[in-house]
Amino acid sequence: MLFSQLEYLVALAREGHFGRAAAACHVSQPALSAGIRKLESEFDVQIVRRANRFEGLTAEGERLLVWARKILADRQALTEEIQSMRSGLRGTLGLGSIPTALPALSLLTGPFRRAHPLVRLSVLSLSSADIHRCLLDFGIAAAVSYVDGAYPAGIRTMPLYRERYVLLVSAGRIPDAQRSVPWSAAAAMRLCLLTTDMRNRKFLDQVFAAAGCVPRVVLETNSISALFAHVRDGSTATVMPHTWLQTFAVPPDMRVVPLVEPVVTHGVGLLLPRHEPDSLLARALIKVVHRVNMTRALDATLREILGEGGVPPGDQRPAV
Repeated sequence: MLFSQLEYLVALAREGHFGRAAAACHVSQPALSAGIRKLESEFDVQIVRRANRFEGLTAEGERLLVWARKILADRQALTEEIQSMRSGLRGTLGLGSIPTALPALSLLTGPFRRAHPLVRLSVLSLSSADIHRCLLDFGIAAAVSYVDGAYPAGIRTMPLYRERYVLLVSAGRIPDAQRSVPWSAAAAMRLCLLTTDMRNRKFLDQVFAAAGCVPRVVLETNSISALFAHVRDGSTATVMPHTWLQTFAVPPDMRVVPLVEPVVTHGVGLLLPRHEPDSLLARALIKVVHRVNMTRALDATLREILGEGGVPPGDQRPAV
């Protein structure tokens, strides 16, 4: 069995097409097919269901795919460790992140890049479900996602911070002396929110429902930047995680006000595959996580915008 044959299998499962898989592996289609057949011959099982085109993997093929991904990930980790002994930490660290955590991710990637300038970072915006799949398939080394609730057994977590929620609204809509807004009052405003398929929106709808109200949503988008752009003219308001303030400035004539009654937070953490040993790059990232206090940094940004005393306690109520 050769590493190249395992790479062919992983590529075929990913691409779902012999030609595309061969192109991804920089070999001819006959060479890729021959490599797959050699695996079948070695294990004496059918791996690929074939007709005129690729129709998926057999049960044996799916099991072999799990091992192939693990073996290739181990080989990559070993290569990185040997190279680092000779010339310092190198390679590519693949990271995933839910969209709402992307602004906060720079609090980790910045210190990591300064500590390891030869490492290339690849950061992908992914849904929670895609993050779980990519971690279990060794497509990424780590991810930042919600950690309240269940997640697959093959994944472990490290807490990073708790996501708070604030209202971005035209300054004239709220008296200057008012330091917070109840969720019920926010629901009555013309709101621009993320689409209902996004987990953050599901959280918000649960909070509104728990507060006994239905939000007045006049515009939806699956893009955080588009959401922010649509509230700049002041015709709509939005509910956003406080992490966005780490990157986006508050537009002129707009105010950021904490949402209360209830104060709700959701845990966000670093997700890693349960794989021993961790790759050298993953271990380096974990060291940064232990060194950086993301809660303190994010709360400092929020306090700078709201002023001292404007930040309500963050853990009065857990995820709904």
